[in-house]
Amino acid sequence: MIAETVCSAVSAAGLGIAVVTAYRRRFLSAARIAAYALVPVGLVLTGVVGWLAHTAFSPAAWAGFGVLAAAWLLFAGTRAVERRRAAAQGGAAADAGAIRAGTTAPASSTPALRQGQGRSRRQGQGQAASPASGDDFSDIEAILKKHGI
Repeated sequence: MIAETVCSAVSAAGLGIAVVTAYRRRFLSAARIAAYALVPVGLVLTGVVGWLAHTAFSPAAWAGFGVLAAAWLLFAGTRAVERRRAAAQGGAAADAGAIRAGTTAPASSTPALRQGQGRSRRQGQGQAASPASGDDFSDIEAILKKHGI
C-alpha cells in the first residue's frame, strides 16, 4: 500500500516538472519527463510493484533465490574445474602433437605452410603463382622497423 502511494507521488511530482518544462517552451524535454513520470504508475497498475513487494518480504522467495544461487555456483565451479583439467591435459597433448607433426620450431621464422599453394588454385591455371613470401611482407617489415619493433 505504501509502495503504491510512493509511486503515485513520484509520478505526480514528475508530471508537475513536465508541466513547468512545457511552460518554458521545451516541449520535447517535457514529453520525455512526462514519459518517465508515468512509468511508476504504470508499474503499479500492472501489478509489478505488488509482485515485487510480496517477493521481497517472502521467506520462501528468498530461499528460492538462495537455491538458485547455489545451483549457479555449482555450475560455475564444475565448469572451471573442467576448463582447468582440459588445459592441463590438452596443453601437454597439443605440445606433443606439434612436435610429431613436424612443424617448425617456435623460434624459427619460416612458416609451416607454403604460401603459394592456396593462391595458385584461386588465380586459375594459366596465371603465374604469387611472389615469394619475402616480397609479400616487405611493406609490413618496413612499418615495423619504422616503429622500432
